[in-house]
Amino acid sequence: MYYLLALFTGILIAVMITFNGNLTAAQGLYSATVIIHLVGLVGISALLLVKRESPFTREKRPPIHLYLGGAIGVITVLLTNSAFGNISVSALLALGLFGQSLTGILVDQFGLFGMDRHPFRRFKLAGLALMLVGIGVMVTDFGGRAAMVAAVLALASGTSIVMSRVFNARIATYIGTRRGVFFTHIVGLMVTLPLLMLLGGGEGGVYFGELLTPRFFIYIGGLLGVIVISLDNVTAVRIPAFYLALLLFVGQVSAGLVIDFILDGTANPINMIGGALVAGGLCLNVWLERRYEMSFNC
Repeated sequence: MYYLLALFTGILIAVMITFNGNLTAAQGLYSATVIIHLVGLVGISALLLVKRESPFTREKRPPIHLYLGGAIGVITVLLTNSAFGNISVSALLALGLFGQSLTGILVDQFGLFGMDRHPFRRFKLAGLALMLVGIGVMVTDFGGRAAMVAAVLALASGTSIVMSRVFNARIATYIGTRRGVFFTHIVGLMVTLPLLMLLGGGEGGVYFGELLTPRFFIYIGGLLGVIVISLDNVTAVRIPAFYLALLLFVGQVSAGLVIDFILDGTANPINMIGGALVAGGLCLNVWLERRYEMSFNC
């Protein structure tokens, strides 16, 4: 069930990134980041109200550093929104998830940030190599400085995603998923507002004028972010970080291919081949992992 949840989360992330990218194009980078966190905060606050649950609890006090998940999440939004539009959605997702995979391996290997250790075994190199080939295929048609900068930003976003996911999941074990999501957005808003005031002088500011137009969907990214973080909080502590990143990859790239087709009106065979290779690498690693576990138990 948790593997299916991770796959579904990947699909939601692809849709969320598309909405957030369109919001950035309409409002500006920093204004859009504030709106995303504000909408998410309203959404999770409404859910807490319906559940009659206070966001504050004295039962457990998580370590203060775990609240950094919301601040790191701001970095993720800024990186992905900056890269959006300069490369295809599926390539953006592929590079981000490549960064997640590499970071996930380190988290699993050394038990970073208080997570359980899952040592990297050499037999996984075969599947990982196949995935790398798939990603390489997807980025072969990059050209121009803007595309290369976007690629680097997308790759860096993968590291920030894993870090924020781990911090958010751990804080949820102390105060619950909904409270954790609430504080993630509170901290995120506390970071984004000063950024808007300091760096967003050329933007129009926070504006909801398109809420009653056919483009209302550009504001939905913040609500999807609440769902994504909630699902991440459930799966991140139950699935090794490496496999979680790869399951998210399959969900995101599959949805990204569909989104690219909707936006461009054509299907990119290069991205389809690359996505198939990555999915094949994932299946190979899962199969090898199962064989290893079966032989070890025997």
